[in-house]
Amino acid sequence: MASLNVGSLGEYLREQRRSAQLSLRQLAEAAGVSNPYLSQIERGLRKPSAEVLQQVAKALRISAETLYVRAGILDAERDRDAVETRAVILADPTLDERQKQVLLQIYESFRKENGHASTADALSGADGDPQQTAG
Repeated sequence: MASLNVGSLGEYLREQRRSAQLSLRQLAEAAGVSNPYLSQIERGLRKPSAEVLQQVAKALRISAETLYVRAGILDAERDRDAVETRAVILADPTLDERQKQVLLQIYESFRKENGHASTADALSGADGDPQQTAG
């Protein structure tokens, strides 16, 4: 697993937020996290969980996997193929959400069966602050 660089993650999030023309408050509300907590993440003071990163990525309409790599949750080289495969499945407009989730579960089970750590396991290893509701 790559080392955590929360400062770099925070800078990246701030750039993405600004390019999306969102205020800190607007992004916090859209992501369902508190404004102070999001500010701490941007300033590199907090290490967000994979779930929080996923919520922020969805609000910014960017890839959650990109944030996972930047946060050091996923190793960019080792997990790149799995991340790309997951991204393609999630982006397929011909599948509904249930179908995508089932397909991802099957994919991960085959990876595990063949001795590869699942990307879901890597993501669950992230530790973060439980402050996820707007306050």
